[in-house]
Amino acid sequence: MISQDSIDGLKSRIDIVDVIGNYVELKKAGANYKGLCPFHDEKSPSFSVSPSKQFYHCFGCQASGDAIKFVMEYEKLTYPEAIEKLAGQYNYSLAYTQGEPRQQRSQLMEKLNDWYRSLLDKTPTAMQYLHDRGIYESSIEHFGIGYAPASHLTLGFIKQNQFSMAEAVELGVAGESEGREYARFIERITFPIHAPNGAIVGFGGRTITGHQAKYVNSPQTKLFNKSRLLYAYNHARESIHKRKEMIVTEGYLDVIMLHQAGFTQAVATLGTALTSEHLPLLRKGEPRVIMAYDGDAAGRNAALKASKLLSAAGFDGGVVLFEGGRDPADMVKEGRVEELGAMFRQPRPFIDFVLETTLGQYDLANPRAKEQALAETTAYLKTLSPLMQEEYKRHLAARMGISPGLVRVGSQPVRTAAPTVAVAAPSSHRDLWELSLIKTVLERPGVVDALLDFIAPQMLRFHAREFATALQGDSNQPELIHIVMDEAVPVFPDDETLKSELLIFLRKYYEHRRQAVMRDPSIPSDKKYFLNRQILGKIAKLKKGELVGVDA
Repeated sequence: MISQDSIDGLKSRIDIVDVIGNYVELKKAGANYKGLCPFHDEKSPSFSVSPSKQFYHCFGCQASGDAIKFVMEYEKLTYPEAIEKLAGQYNYSLAYTQGEPRQQRSQLMEKLNDWYRSLLDKTPTAMQYLHDRGIYESSIEHFGIGYAPASHLTLGFIKQNQFSMAEAVELGVAGESEGREYARFIERITFPIHAPNGAIVGFGGRTITGHQAKYVNSPQTKLFNKSRLLYAYNHARESIHKRKEMIVTEGYLDVIMLHQAGFTQAVATLGTALTSEHLPLLRKGEPRVIMAYDGDAAGRNAALKASKLLSAAGFDGGVVLFEGGRDPADMVKEGRVEELGAMFRQPRPFIDFVLETTLGQYDLANPRAKEQALAETTAYLKTLSPLMQEEYKRHLAARMGISPGLVRVGSQPVRTAAPTVAVAAPSSHRDLWELSLIKTVLERPGVVDALLDFIAPQMLRFHAREFATALQGDSNQPELIHIVMDEAVPVFPDDETLKSELLIFLRKYYEHRRQAVMRDPSIPSDKKYFLNRQILGKIAKLKKGELVGVDA
């Protein structure tokens, strides 16, 4: 069993925005971050993440919790599994209450990488390859480049260091087939792949002995998902945030050489096309994104798909294509750094690139082909924001030599989502004052003892249950998280404001109560007289600015 102190230590290290930002595309919204909820289908973002409270809450489906709960729900893991996954990602050693502390899984990756690095100096062919590509010794050290030897040597290293083969298979550095164990990286230059927080979660390998596959990556594991990772993001993150720019390339060597040339905001996809799963990572820091791809057919096709994805998601940036079989690494080696800088400063904007590339696939002199081109480009424009649709509607019409009226975008009725807060509210009526009182209790628990002298849960008309729960101090209840995360609900900031608000509320409450008493035919006249005098006495005190006790 994982010790509670160890769990608390992990919680203090992780940041919920960082954790959830690896799964969900989050945008800053006031003090919180918002995005589309991953737990139910929605068009308008109702999912909120609070960095100050380290909680998430969906105002649509009521999903809520901390970072561990999110990983549990998203990855379908048990509580211990979610803790161990996060600990592995953050390179945090857990302690266990029974038996010896378990071997931290990330230690295998770190030790294996250290060993690979030590072997690189002893492998002249590998070192010569790197030097021939123009890679400096300092870059080899900085990026942790190494060399994986023959399979049996790697398996021997794993066993000699008392790591289990089950763990090696789980982390993707070894495999098993028909009872035979083998290393996944054999006679390859290795490039460690890190999670955004810096922990090694996988490897890329480049053959130098003629293996059929030039590059291989780690397989999908609990820690490694190539569709959510970018090579060298851990090295580039600070530069990306500072420059508000990210250069996305196709290969490890491109990244390394660009960093050598001062383009330290460069990263690379891991042998896969850019996907929607990459968007949360790309969104961090709100950079403009430059896709630096090869100019061959495969590169153009990948750039087209990426441009459609990024423009639909509202990213700023563009495309730079490298023609003539050259790539960024070649240009750096040839000393064409200034030329590279000029290319990155003036990329082709995503939308322009998509339209020009799409139209280039049709013979616009042929009416039928022209009609098909219009249909395809119009369908693409409909994925953009209304403003961009209107702006590029005229651009497309001019490019095709047709009337703007033929470019029909934004013609479909806009779906108006129901107000998520109102739908999600625990009661049928949403009373802002009562919600503010509850939020004040949750965020200023020191007022609870004083409040209990003057107000009780049953005095609230619409949110009595939530108020009673808040008074008990159980702030992890979904309905309370809903209130705390709702930025439309203010907090009474100080005792003076709280008193003024209570005076107004209590006067209204007792006036309504007095009217109810006087109208109730079941109450005898003499009792009505007594209750009326009692309530009038409370109202008089309240008018003088004096709070009255519940039972006074």
